[in-house]
Amino acid sequence: MLSSTASSVGLPALVFRTPPPIADPLSPFAPKSALTTAPAGIDPTLFAKAKAALDSRPWIQHRDVIGVVDFSVASAEPRFHLIDLMSGQVESHRVAHGRGSDPDHSGYLERFSNRFGSEASSNGAYVTADTYDGKYGTSMKVQGLDWSNNNAEGRAIVIHNAWYAEDNVARDFGKLGRSEGCFAFSRASQWRVMSRLANGRLIYADKLA
Repeated sequence: MLSSTASSVGLPALVFRTPPPIADPLSPFAPKSALTTAPAGIDPTLFAKAKAALDSRPWIQHRDVIGVVDFSVASAEPRFHLIDLMSGQVESHRVAHGRGSDPDHSGYLERFSNRFGSEASSNGAYVTADTYDGKYGTSMKVQGLDWSNNNAEGRAIVIHNAWYAEDNVARDFGKLGRSEGCFAFSRASQWRVMSRLANGRLIYADKLA
């Protein structure tokens, strides 16, 4: 498993490039993913759920890389996995969860919520959307695809960087700080995640244990 070594340089042009037209998902030329079993270090059940979420949505054109978030793991550990479905390569990053999911600030996600005002993380399948300049600089919107996270856009759940998600916070305090439900990363990890998952790629987040 590879750890994050991305630099904090600007986002690659592909993040801002207009996506190509979506191919007919029933066409024999529609993109397919080759990996069918969980790579080493990834919970097999969680990977199966993420793969099923992708397979059940043939309209998602870009099927080469997915993000899988294992919220059963402590926030101090790399638990947001970029999985290359062609090669099986995995690249893992730390990501914060919402304060409403961890009211005691233990570093562990205790519960999910899709409610407005909950400041909690939501589980389920997401697809990445547009980038924009906001409070945390360049950020990326996500759209919730399940009943458990379909308020993501309305709740302004996005991918962004934050000081409380930097590696030194995990080192000094044994946990990351908490977001308001967003996927908050270190600056270096955010650039890497956004560049790999741009243009409507799938993210699947859950806690199985």
